[in-house]
Amino acid sequence: MSPADITPLFTRSDGSYFFARWGRPIVPVVFGVEDETLSVVKGAFEALCALTGHKMAETDAESGTNVMVFFFREWSELTSIPDLDRLVEGLAEKLDVLDAQGANQYRSFRFDAEGAIQACFIFLRMDDALSRIPAEELALGQVTQAMVCWSDLAFQTRSPLAKAGQTVVLRPDIAAVLRAAYDPVMPATAQDDSHALRLFARVQACG
Repeated sequence: MSPADITPLFTRSDGSYFFARWGRPIVPVVFGVEDETLSVVKGAFEALCALTGHKMAETDAESGTNVMVFFFREWSELTSIPDLDRLVEGLAEKLDVLDAQGANQYRSFRFDAEGAIQACFIFLRMDDALSRIPAEELALGQVTQAMVCWSDLAFQTRSPLAKAGQTVVLRPDIAAVLRAAYDPVMPATAQDDSHALRLFARVQACG
């Protein structure tokens, strides 16, 4: 990888550079699935935390949980969840947009005073396209996109996942960036593209 490969991963469609990683242990909860799928999603979090050296916990001191993953059939179903609009600012208006666009997924992040990720909300409308994806693959892809704040363009043309034989795995380049991003010497958040140069240096050092 080169800095030119890394920079677009965190350069948003408006041209701004933004990176953030988790600043606290991850505590996920999953709604709308059976226990088997629940264990798959939590297993994906465990795998990515093992990769990056980040931690998971049983509870978050402030909110109990800090990652909420919702599986559902229609965006309108979310309007019946109590207090969800308090957790995700502007959710009602966003739901109308997502429904009109025919979107099948949406992620929303909250940040702490230092700019690190404090909470993440993952919404998955299980249309025909998402329903055809095996649970392990869907979970790994979604958790990858929740571990740091990637650009909104980062994976539009190429998935963060790849096939290794019959198994779907994290792309080696994306795995390398995640490991570097969670290196203790790296900042928890950045808004200057010089950060990509530092990430590149850590990828080289860890590779």
